[in-house]
Amino acid sequence: MKPLPEKVIEYFARRMESAGVPECDRGEYWKWVRYYFDFCRKYDHEPRMAASMAEFMDKLASKGQTDAQRKQASAAVNLLIASRGAGKGDTAEPAPDERSGAAATRMGAAPRAKDGNRIVAPGSRPTESREEDGSGRVPAREQGDPEGGRGASWEKEYRELEGAIKLRNYSRKTLAAYRLWTRKFQAFVRSKPPDDLNGSDAKEFLTDLAVRHGVAASTQNQAFNALLFFYRHALGREFGKLDGVVRAKRRPYVPVVLSRSEVNRLFEMLEPPHRLVGALLYGCGLRLNECLELRIQCFNLEAMLLTVHDGKGQKDRTVPLPESVLPEIRRQMEGVRGLHQRDLDAGYAGVFLPRQLEKKYRNAPKEFIWQWFFPAVKLTTVPDTGEQRRYHLHDSQVQTAVKRAAARSGITKRVTPHTLRHTFASHLLLAGYDLATIQRLLGHTDVKTTMIYLQTVPSRTVKEARSPLDLE
Repeated sequence: MKPLPEKVIEYFARRMESAGVPECDRGEYWKWVRYYFDFCRKYDHEPRMAASMAEFMDKLASKGQTDAQRKQASAAVNLLIASRGAGKGDTAEPAPDERSGAAATRMGAAPRAKDGNRIVAPGSRPTESREEDGSGRVPAREQGDPEGGRGASWEKEYRELEGAIKLRNYSRKTLAAYRLWTRKFQAFVRSKPPDDLNGSDAKEFLTDLAVRHGVAASTQNQAFNALLFFYRHALGREFGKLDGVVRAKRRPYVPVVLSRSEVNRLFEMLEPPHRLVGALLYGCGLRLNECLELRIQCFNLEAMLLTVHDGKGQKDRTVPLPESVLPEIRRQMEGVRGLHQRDLDAGYAGVFLPRQLEKKYRNAPKEFIWQWFFPAVKLTTVPDTGEQRRYHLHDSQVQTAVKRAAARSGITKRVTPHTLRHTFASHLLLAGYDLATIQRLLGHTDVKTTMIYLQTVPSRTVKEARSPLDLE
């Protein structure tokens, strides 16, 4: 993380002094400001834009920061960037002297963003970007204020978007993804009034993703679906046919698959409870979120079946439990039972339940069968009520553990938790299981999705054509 420039440090120190920020909180304020500028550098955002701030807050939420931490981060960054009404002395960085050829300084980073545009510092007057389009003109989107002089509020539209997604019972990841793409779209159109948005805005945004950012085809398709949903359900209109959109090139993808010896080496390097997480990912073909969201009641140890509730697409399915990890499953259950009793003795409010189940079953959060199979180490404080609740293990912890274990075991492949799901399907295919069975175990809607694993196993085609009567 790069340090902040001296002028930004002086400016923010004055802002905290004038705002009366307590001395005990100033260290945390500095930390959030450094994180914010590091985020803007990494993802090519303009610090003064409201959309950049919103994406930063979404990023903090995805990293597991608590509500209290996000509120403090918001206060710190807002104190820095909300400087339009400040006096002339409150300038983080003077406007560049273009006549002398002095370089413009992007706060703590290179003078220009990746696309060459000027990054405007709080309190400074923006200058024109001189990126040529062949005529020497400055593109309209890159002139003047970062918000393009519009600065319209999209809060109503974001509420409509969130309400429409929850009404359709889509997952929280879909909500996060669609909200993220809407933020990016808002930044692209410089907070243009929603009533003025049209199909050409969406077309230019999708083309920009493919041409300037070079995103993958799946990324562009996700952005398209997000905008289609936003236009249709938040704005209440269609954006029509998008003829002429430059489409990202779709490349054939072959999943990374481990050998059985590599799987064993990986598990040897994983520590509990991450080893059992990996065993269920590989042994049952689960997605990472499906595994971490398992509850005690999902396990039927007598029938050796595991029920996955609310998988991708809100679908349930059952998969066989591997007998080899049954002792570990029993030990984990006993550990959860002990933790649950300690939580009850401490007077905690229970675990988090999906949707409206808690209103229907008020005692369920404290019942053992509803406890997470992989509980988080610490309790989470609910800001509105002050209650102490238990959440499940965070996915970033498992991702980090698997990455480090793969490096220590000497595996020369890009290994993630999802690699174990790919390996599950490939090894079943190699053992002679048919695609329909593998499709059902993976929870795929279309067999075409499962057919990708045909590329991960060696071909066993019999070249010589023979009659079925001659086959033994």
